[in-house]
Amino acid sequence: MNKQVLSVCALALPLAAMSVADMSLQVPKKSFPTEVYWGDTHLHTRNSPDAFSLGNMNLSQADAYRFARGHALRAHNGMKVQLRRPLDFLVVSDHAEYLGGHFRYTINDSLVMDTEVAARWHESQASDDQLSMVLDFSDSIDSTRKAEIPVFPKTVQQEIWREVAQTSDEYDAPGEFTTLTGYEWTAMRDGNNLHRVVVFADDLSKTGQVAPFSGQDSVDARDLWRYLEAYEAKTGGQAISIPHNANLSNGMQFPNLTMADIEYAQLSSRWEPVHEVTQVKGDAESHPTLSPDDEFADFENWDQGNIARSAQKEDSMLANEYARGVLKIGLRLDAMLGVNPYKFGLIGSTDGHNTFSTTEEDNFWGKFADSEPQATRLTERVAGRLWFNWRLVASGYAAVWARENTREEIFAALKRREVYATTGSRIMLRMFAGWNFSQSLHQQPDAIKQAYDSGVPMGGDLTAAPEDAAPRILVLAAKDPIGANLDRVQIIKGWQQPDGSLAERVYDVVWSGDRAIDLATGKLASVGSSVDLETATYTNSIGASELSIVWTDPDFDARQRAFYYVRAIEIPRPRWSTYDTVQFGIELPEGVPATIQDRAYSSPIWYTP
Repeated sequence: MNKQVLSVCALALPLAAMSVADMSLQVPKKSFPTEVYWGDTHLHTRNSPDAFSLGNMNLSQADAYRFARGHALRAHNGMKVQLRRPLDFLVVSDHAEYLGGHFRYTINDSLVMDTEVAARWHESQASDDQLSMVLDFSDSIDSTRKAEIPVFPKTVQQEIWREVAQTSDEYDAPGEFTTLTGYEWTAMRDGNNLHRVVVFADDLSKTGQVAPFSGQDSVDARDLWRYLEAYEAKTGGQAISIPHNANLSNGMQFPNLTMADIEYAQLSSRWEPVHEVTQVKGDAESHPTLSPDDEFADFENWDQGNIARSAQKEDSMLANEYARGVLKIGLRLDAMLGVNPYKFGLIGSTDGHNTFSTTEEDNFWGKFADSEPQATRLTERVAGRLWFNWRLVASGYAAVWARENTREEIFAALKRREVYATTGSRIMLRMFAGWNFSQSLHQQPDAIKQAYDSGVPMGGDLTAAPEDAAPRILVLAAKDPIGANLDRVQIIKGWQQPDGSLAERVYDVVWSGDRAIDLATGKLASVGSSVDLETATYTNSIGASELSIVWTDPDFDARQRAFYYVRAIEIPRPRWSTYDTVQFGIELPEGVPATIQDRAYSSPIWYTP
């Protein structure tokens, strides 16, 4: 990528670098997005019953916004915690079920103390049943037990929700920092995770007209989508739902559908434009069982069972859990149903439960109050009995291409899928596809304008292939300015073959150094490593700061449905677990990863005959 092209990308530097006076200058809206904004669409505070029960009893929604903007806070372990670089936007997505109830109960808030729920909790505490408040949350969202558990009246839910929405509005600062009001719809079927984050584009005048629709109301996603439809009809507002990474759903998050499920497909296509592919509970881009020829598929996978740990994982479930497999299933369903229910863009987020949106390997503050830095955290479990802390993933961020940092623009980018995921780094990534891009487009100073004029960005659609043409894909990637260099850029293609079967291929398209593809294996040699495990450092002496290319699909068949997305991969650096060994003078437990190659995943571009 030449320096002139990179300067277009450099326009995306965080607005925090500008002064307040600069931000006050009103400029005409740009005709296309030139800025990338960094955010988290999935974060929990003391308002979430599980976060509260796991030790986050004091840090509030307001604290989450302050932290995201760069303010220092005191962590639960007593240490000072602060981001090196503020975020541009944040969705505080506390669980709708008993939203704020546990904290309010402990301070005898009259709003909740006169409810059946509080009476039950009081009785359980009097009998020294300390688990009741925790189990009520999980039981009230599971299809097999929810009917037995009391919930807050809708009037109480709406009053608490209005306070949440009002706080979100108070911290929204157009041009500087965007808050999008949201919550988590938390549903399970037989211990399988079906969770989704609900995000609104609107302020209190609209969001305050409703109470959240929760897993206590229904564990059927169709009912959630109908609620969103009713919300938009009632208020004139806008909303979407974002499914979590599906690796703890045992195949249920993205089900196989038949002609009888046409309504499900239509609703899913309408209300779920993006998918959270990476977060604390594992990375779900792909899996070695699904992609045996992809040497980078085995990345921070959580594949032991469902979220309740009540059932083991079976190989047959994986295609309905990992994004690449689900995207391929979407092609088949599109051909069968005339609508693709799984036509989603890709984002990352943290799913942090300690109010801190942190993703950096060398500044990792855990995702739960009891997983914050301490000498024993690698060998201890979340809540003392769940997952080993060393399994926690520092992921991730949602990167959004938008014209300005406002609710309107951030939400619009999510809806049109012009977004991408990273596993924690701030890798700069752009992707476009068109039929007539010049092979030197990536070297031209107005490459971005040309790409918008004659192609489509990530999240878009290609149709009507010219005769004998193949898609040309423009990729521009740059390293995190304070992070690791880039190893390589890959394009992942999925397609439906003439016999209806689904296929995929990973193409190494541009890479650092003077390596070459091995003609015998079709593989690119490893970039190597500059990591020193003894000191938890790396020299960054290998890799590239920028990689770019215009790539033409050599295997294109205009009759076949297909999608393409980009995966940009960094060189190895120490994982957070290795930084812990140096900071606390401990040994790395056997089986714990010592290094990591963070990456970015673009939203796909789809081709339909």
